[in-house]
Amino acid sequence: MRPRPPIQGRGIFSGTGLIITGLAATLAALIFPVWSYSGRPATADANVLNAEAVATQYGPLSALDQEFIAKVRLAGLWELPAGRQAQTKGTTEAVRTAGRHLVEGHAFLDQRVRTVASQLGLTLPDEPNEQQKGWLAELDAEQGVEYDRTFANVLRLAHGRVFSLVAQVRAGTRNSLVRALADDANTTVLDHIKILEATGYVDFDALAQDLATGGMPSAPGSPGSSTGSTGPGPVVPLPASPSPTYTLPPAAASPPPGS
Repeated sequence: MRPRPPIQGRGIFSGTGLIITGLAATLAALIFPVWSYSGRPATADANVLNAEAVATQYGPLSALDQEFIAKVRLAGLWELPAGRQAQTKGTTEAVRTAGRHLVEGHAFLDQRVRTVASQLGLTLPDEPNEQQKGWLAELDAEQGVEYDRTFANVLRLAHGRVFSLVAQVRAGTRNSLVRALADDANTTVLDHIKILEATGYVDFDALAQDLATGGMPSAPGSPGSSTGSTGPGPVVPLPASPSPTYTLPPAAASPPPGS
């Protein structure tokens, strides 16, 4: 018997088969990247996070945690002398009060950060950075009302910058000592922001521009400053403090873990 010839139009190499094969290949090409990608980011991010962290008995210590601890120390190294200077050089009671808050708040924070650094085995800076030295030199050169205005705006800008870092660290740190320090820093920095604004000298338009661009505070009377050469605006009333000492943040009421 003669073999039957193959039926035309059937099999994988037929027109319909080629179409089906092409669609299947296209679907596989679309699905594979989605499947492979969905399984990788969490693992990759976790690996990067763990690679950048240092293991401690208080939880992993990230690179951002270490940066935060160093910046808390740096803040005290220049804001303490700036606060002492404002207590004698300020021409208004509001500026002198702001200086007192800076001294008391950063004296407390400096003690806290040195304790935390010791527990975590970290080395802290022992002098202000170049930008902070420049701010101190600028304050040294100013007198009278110009000193008050420069003091309020430079310090308010610096506190605004660190305030966002404190929030970022507090939200994401896995280290219990860093969380407690961030709580104290948050309370202290917010107090300083409010007391500096209460001087009436803070130029909020220039401040917003400086924070957005990452630049230095606008000089009084410059195009970027709306304050000009006039005196301070209305001073925001502050509640009377029951004592002349700085009220410690809530986190300071209990000893840090492991102490």
